[in-house]
Amino acid sequence: MIVFPDTVGLLVVWDQSDQWHEDAQVCFEQLVESRADLISSTSILLECGNAAARRPYRSAISRLRKQMEEADRLVAPTTADWQAAWLAYENGEADSAGIVDHLSFAIMRRLGVSKAFTNDGRFRAAGFEILF
Repeated sequence: MIVFPDTVGLLVVWDQSDQWHEDAQVCFEQLVESRADLISSTSILLECGNAAARRPYRSAISRLRKQMEEADRLVAPTTADWQAAWLAYENGEADSAGIVDHLSFAIMRRLGVSKAFTNDGRFRAAGFEILF
């Protein structure tokens, strides 16, 4: 099973004070136990890095980036992804999702990934399964 970790999912796992932390943690542990392949994008890691710049789990993002790069599980958007994302953004698709989400959707479609580690309903609006 291939799963795309979204910014929301990753940040919630690291932030123990978040209201969704427990649900996300249980889901993430199940993904690890099932040996799910986690594939994410450079844009997601940039978004996580910005959000965690002054948080205690800042170093976790750097570790994850290194691990994902070494395992060839970190994907950069193509020009086609970029164009598709901006078109969808301009059209207000997926419940008016943000541009990074639209980039994620384009990458997920290109790679044939249907599951997202997130509780962000915009992924569901774009036709993906959210996992918590």
